[in-house]
Amino acid sequence: MKRLTRIPMLVTLASLVASAASLSVAPSMAWAQVQTSTSQAAADDGPLIRRQEVRSLPGGLDQVLIVNDNNPELIIGEGILVSTFPQSPGLNLALNGRFDLFSHHVYAGTPDRLDSTLWLAVIAQPATDQAVSLELLGGSTALSQAVSEEQTASPFLPLPALMEESGTVISSGPGSRVAGDLLRGDSAAELPRQWTIQPGSPSLLVALPIPVAGLDPLLNGRNLQMRLHSSGPVHLATLAAFGDNRQAPNAAYWQRLLDAGKQSPKEHEPTPRGTRGRIIYSRVSGVQIGSTWQAELSDPGSSHLDLSETAVSWPISSLVNGDLRTGQIQTAELEAFDPGTAWAAHGNYGVEYDLTLPLRNTSTETRTVAIALESPFKNRSTNQQLIFSRSDREPVMFRGPIEVTGLDGYDGKLSATQRFHLVLRRGQEGPELGQVSLGPGESRRVRVRLIYPADATPPQVLSLRPVKQSSPAQDDRP
Repeated sequence: MKRLTRIPMLVTLASLVASAASLSVAPSMAWAQVQTSTSQAAADDGPLIRRQEVRSLPGGLDQVLIVNDNNPELIIGEGILVSTFPQSPGLNLALNGRFDLFSHHVYAGTPDRLDSTLWLAVIAQPATDQAVSLELLGGSTALSQAVSEEQTASPFLPLPALMEESGTVISSGPGSRVAGDLLRGDSAAELPRQWTIQPGSPSLLVALPIPVAGLDPLLNGRNLQMRLHSSGPVHLATLAAFGDNRQAPNAAYWQRLLDAGKQSPKEHEPTPRGTRGRIIYSRVSGVQIGSTWQAELSDPGSSHLDLSETAVSWPISSLVNGDLRTGQIQTAELEAFDPGTAWAAHGNYGVEYDLTLPLRNTSTETRTVAIALESPFKNRSTNQQLIFSRSDREPVMFRGPIEVTGLDGYDGKLSATQRFHLVLRRGQEGPELGQVSLGPGESRRVRVRLIYPADATPPQVLSLRPVKQSSPAQDDRP
């Protein structure tokens, strides 16, 4: 796991944004040429309808538990955010071996102070009378805005739809930054690598500020994700407390907050499970089951995915009232959760999708396909067609990284692993990440990885789109 240095990236990233201005938010010309066979265009100002198959995503989530700390999103008071400790309001759940933490919060300051800071603490305590070693296998954290040089931050920059990483970290928003760090194997400098936790009282793992001093408006956010391994069972909690910009509350203060059993106020009561019609998903405060979705995307009954003349897509982060009529809900279930908060991990935030496409060309001609992540209209698309917008004014639905291995490279060579940053608007056909060309009888395994980022709105689709080949020039000789 690489340790990140805190080198300001704004100037470098701004230059990358400028150089990428020529990247179109629309699909490539090669894909546009084949639209006549795969889509039915309405009026110029109407939606774009792409007739194609949308399949359920094979595979499934693993059994790794995630302490999911996302309710409230906007913190307005001190207290316990989520706790697995036995005492109320804890969920009385011990974590052992591999488990994760996902935390995402926003702070808007207090009316009486322009320089207030909210501190986010993660504490842990052995569930037995034996000391426990805790190791950070991977993790990162970022603010929306930094107020000092030692803080890792990722402002919401207006990036193009597609940018390829080439050494410089590219991100827009803290969720985007943390997801990218995890894909690259980087770690934020604010996070220690390991802890030894003694029994008897909680140990402070990290205390991270969410400052607003000097910001206009007074608004900041922090995303934190940690992949952990413990040598024995532990209880874990996240807490929020006010403090100054430089000094976090001491260990005794965190202990008093935990002992008091007072929760930071929750928000958004969820619609009960099974209710028909419109749903309020709410946000998660609990322990979810599943950290990684791993799958091979082959044809039904086959070990290969044969290239076709029509597009095929698979949902990413499908959920209740957002399954594209595939009938597949990918949302992670919760082992336990706080009353009045989400009853499932709607959106699968922080979940890694690790997908392999075992491509094969069974035709007698060379075939080329493009790989794309796309954001069709959720409520109007089905498993037989995807509906896209012709407008570029829709709200952003996805901003984050994606990694692809096995694309065509230059001079006929296979490309190394490539990472891209995507900004997708509602109803947007995704820009082409790259192409795969296979001759008759050839096969290739393509791997796609992404960590579903905070600040995204599900679902999206991973698409395999045919690319029309150029016709050879006519020979006019007799």
